[in-house]
Amino acid sequence: MSHITLVRHGQANTTARDEESYDMLSDLGHQQARWLGAHLQDTGAHYPRVYCGTLKRHVDTAASMGLTNPIQDSRLNEIEYFTIAQLYEQQHGVAIPVDREGFVEHLPRTFEAWAKGQITGTPETFEAFETRVSAALHEIGTEGGPAIVVTSGGLISMAVRQAMGLDIPAMARVALAIMNTSLHRLHPIGEQLSPVLFNAVPHLEAPDRQFAQTHL
Repeated sequence: MSHITLVRHGQANTTARDEESYDMLSDLGHQQARWLGAHLQDTGAHYPRVYCGTLKRHVDTAASMGLTNPIQDSRLNEIEYFTIAQLYEQQHGVAIPVDREGFVEHLPRTFEAWAKGQITGTPETFEAFETRVSAALHEIGTEGGPAIVVTSGGLISMAVRQAMGLDIPAMARVALAIMNTSLHRLHPIGEQLSPVLFNAVPHLEAPDRQFAQTHL
């Protein structure tokens, strides 16, 4: 039976404030991915199809997990959040936060403004992001057996939005909750992909690994 397991990349550069600087795994990010890869191997997980985005943090996460020769698809890439946030600040004076607490308020506001077309000159529109995610996941999820997809939190939150019919604030709350190297699973039920697993980190549940349950 075909289904999709989405994996958020390992922890990236937490001090970054632009797209290029963020697109690099931290040492902990590589370790999270190695632990996840070992967990999948130990539990006999079988994924005949392996995909990832084309961003460095996606490719490096897949490599540290031990996934070989993933199909790289740019439709699985993250939104350019830093770029969108910089445009939002320039056009509306909404400052980019410097800590997670600030992002809790900033991300929903940014998503709302982006979705309403209130931020001009963005790398892609909200509608274009929605369309590419839907197209990629339905193409991957319809046939060929189980697939594993290494991607990013924004894309995973969009997948959950589409599966559950979430509004923008709810989608933003989902995005904020997603942990690095967490597992999310979508099963085709009828013509729709439906979530059956969200934000699982079995490889990080042991007491000596809980420090590695990171969001940023």
